[in-house]
Amino acid sequence: MAGTGVFADVLDGEVYKYYADGEWRASASGKTVAIVNPTTRQTQYRVQACTQEEVNKVMDAAKVAQKAWARTPLWKRAELLHKAAAILKEHKTPIAECLVKEIAKPAKDAVSEVVRSGDLVSYTAEEGVRILGEGKLLVSDSFPGNERNKYCLSSKVPLGVVLAIPPFNYPVNLAVSKIGPALIAGNSLVLKPPTQGAVAALHMVHCFHLAGFPKGLISCVTGKGSEIGDFLTMHPGVNCISFTGGDTGIAISKKAGMVPLQMELGGKDACIVLEDADLDLVAANIVKGGFSYSGQRCTAVKVVLIMEVVADAVVEKVNAKLAKLKVGPPEDDCDITPVVTESSANFIEGLVMDAKEKGATFCQEYRREGNLIWPLLLDHVRPDMRIAWEEPFGPVLPVIRINSVEEGIHHCNASNFGLQGCVFTRDINKAIMISDAMETGTVQINSAPARGPDHFPFQGLKDSGIGSQGITNSINMMTKVKSTVINLPSPSYTMG
Repeated sequence: MAGTGVFADVLDGEVYKYYADGEWRASASGKTVAIVNPTTRQTQYRVQACTQEEVNKVMDAAKVAQKAWARTPLWKRAELLHKAAAILKEHKTPIAECLVKEIAKPAKDAVSEVVRSGDLVSYTAEEGVRILGEGKLLVSDSFPGNERNKYCLSSKVPLGVVLAIPPFNYPVNLAVSKIGPALIAGNSLVLKPPTQGAVAALHMVHCFHLAGFPKGLISCVTGKGSEIGDFLTMHPGVNCISFTGGDTGIAISKKAGMVPLQMELGGKDACIVLEDADLDLVAANIVKGGFSYSGQRCTAVKVVLIMEVVADAVVEKVNAKLAKLKVGPPEDDCDITPVVTESSANFIEGLVMDAKEKGATFCQEYRREGNLIWPLLLDHVRPDMRIAWEEPFGPVLPVIRINSVEEGIHHCNASNFGLQGCVFTRDINKAIMISDAMETGTVQINSAPARGPDHFPFQGLKDSGIGSQGITNSINMMTKVKSTVINLPSPSYTMG
């Protein structure tokens, strides 16, 4: 159970503590932040509202701890990460319980997220040993006009303090996807979890505490974004920011200054369906891609661009599958669960009402109870409707009928987003050509968009992000190249 057993130190009465300098603390502010259960719409948990002064102390400790950690052998860093991964997986049940209550994630998916996170940490440890254990040697005579009298030795060294800000929908997995690479590379890390998902993240951090990482190396501060958000992202002690979320990331990028940024900021992932596609495969992937976790995924299918000649058949198949989805509370492992907040549900409803006013075809009756929205497919959507362009982050999916591949590509590329997309066709030549034409970070062929496996590169174009994620890319991003040049008194040639 959350906050009990090995996790008892995380809880102070009815309020969860924050983590700093190797211990769990109550904030001097005396204030708390409420976390509302999306299903009951009642306060489920409370976390500390940290102050700016407490952030300063965390940053000071992180800077000191990082210097010592950078001198820790690579094998030892990996050993501790493996230990944290094992503890995380061992205690998957109470962490998953938090995910169910904080973000209404279906119970089976909540457990899967924690297990996947442990696997990610272990893989990161192994990959880090491989890629950080290698350096590079350059000799000067490869450049015209030079003799071989200079040897350049280059290697990857840590950046310093990494600030990690994960989103509500994967508060554990998308936290460790930042924590693991930062730590194996020799950095310290400050985590600012999302409000919804903060308690799951605090439990995850305690697994790293139990693994025995040095004091100050990992910190987790909770609080109101209005009070510590900008203070964190603009803090002079931060040497790198890894952020996953919405358009807040654009504001962060404008304020952060001269620090490396890794950002994934959402998408309007298009699914292009050609007339020769396997229609059963298409329907299964539209339902899976568009409606799993109630559509609250950056890589969810957000718009279906389908050739007119097969549109009726696919819409019929999708509707049949939607009718079988189980709608209800996450504790019952329902397919469709409440969206994370009432404001999110209101935003989704606004998109639906706009589509209704402008003549979209409702394949199901629009139904909402509190934060729970029943799955809805909107057919005959036109480009003048908001839902054709905006990201609903909910179980509502628009279908736009097209008469040419070029029309579909044009709509995809006209979006300000460019995270992922997918194309369904039996013609691999067409698939590759369409993939090349789509302005997105990843294109899936004959499958719905997806982030993962976690070692695959994951990146967005345009307003969807900066840089690339995936375990290897994240490790590289959280390091910089350091060179040492040996100058010889006279040229020396091997075997010369």
